[in-house]
Amino acid sequence: MTDHTADSPDERVKDLSLSQRFLMRPEMGSFCGVILVLIFFLLIASDNGMFNPDGIRNWSVVSAQFAIIAVGACLLMIAGEFDLSVGSMIGFAGMVLAISNVHYGLPMWMGILAAFVLSVALGAFNGFLVIKTKLPSFIVTLAFLYILRGLTIYMSVTTTSKTILSGMKPAAEADWLAPIFGGEAFKFVFTWMAEQGWIATFTRGTFEGQPVVSGVPALILWAIGLVIFGQFLLTRTRFGNWIFASGGDAHAAEYAGIPVKRVKVLMFMFTAFCACIFAMCQVTEFGSAGADRGLLKEFEAIICVVIGGALLTGGYGSVIGAGLGAIMFGVVQQGLFFSGAESSLFRVFLGSLLLIAVITNTYIRRRIIGAGD
Repeated sequence: MTDHTADSPDERVKDLSLSQRFLMRPEMGSFCGVILVLIFFLLIASDNGMFNPDGIRNWSVVSAQFAIIAVGACLLMIAGEFDLSVGSMIGFAGMVLAISNVHYGLPMWMGILAAFVLSVALGAFNGFLVIKTKLPSFIVTLAFLYILRGLTIYMSVTTTSKTILSGMKPAAEADWLAPIFGGEAFKFVFTWMAEQGWIATFTRGTFEGQPVVSGVPALILWAIGLVIFGQFLLTRTRFGNWIFASGGDAHAAEYAGIPVKRVKVLMFMFTAFCACIFAMCQVTEFGSAGADRGLLKEFEAIICVVIGGALLTGGYGSVIGAGLGAIMFGVVQQGLFFSGAESSLFRVFLGSLLLIAVITNTYIRRRIIGAGD
């Protein structure tokens, strides 16, 4: 008797074409969106310098700002939680650095380390509250958004009688640690490109003869590094599998021996860490800090993540997708400026894109679990 079992296809396995596998990728929507947005502004704003070296630098820096906080928000959302205190954390971390340096006269590096320690500790406290109270992280971090913002303003006013502190640029330039947040890299490459005539140079003033784009800002390098790290952690490590499992079905993950509570607390800490990096880059680059910095950044980060393909229910998403969502935001925000459009349209775009992304991701989720068949 011949056994044909080995030759017959397994009916439980569904063959997918290359195009179907591509469409099932979480970052598919944001990838297509970036291409469409670039083509659109290439047609309407290229004559205004948007795609000149200086213009590319402008929207790349804006995109990097979104990307830094989106990486932390993405991993946390995949783990099944939200953090709405990210924007307040940015203002808090920046003010800690400013008060340490301007008011107490401490070196910049000490203020930076203090900001990171306090931010990560508050992130851990957020996660601890969510785990112990078993309240939705949306509620806990929404409350913390107001608490931390009020604490930042109170801390600033009581110590300095101001809500905006400036004058830290010289201290940042002279510090050994601060330049990794506010400096530029690969300057020699851009100087060489200017000598070859590939990049324009200033023709008058203090910077005469220097390239218009003198290097790659540290903010962009941080964004690229965090995206690479986040994607590697998520897709190439056991801990990444734990993140997916924690957001997909926390109870089943616990039964399988996965430390769900620890995973979620660590993700809250990492989100705070990313927010602190954003704050350090802002303060060291511009030499100032404000108690109101980071306003609405938490929602922009979440929108980047959702556009990047993450599900609001957790357990599914892509760090690369979140990075692509950030690029889309940066291109649109600066594209509206270069095209001369009303800047308020950017918010209209954000809201519309969020709605479209949620509808699309919901449909994809139903296809994944087979609910729509």
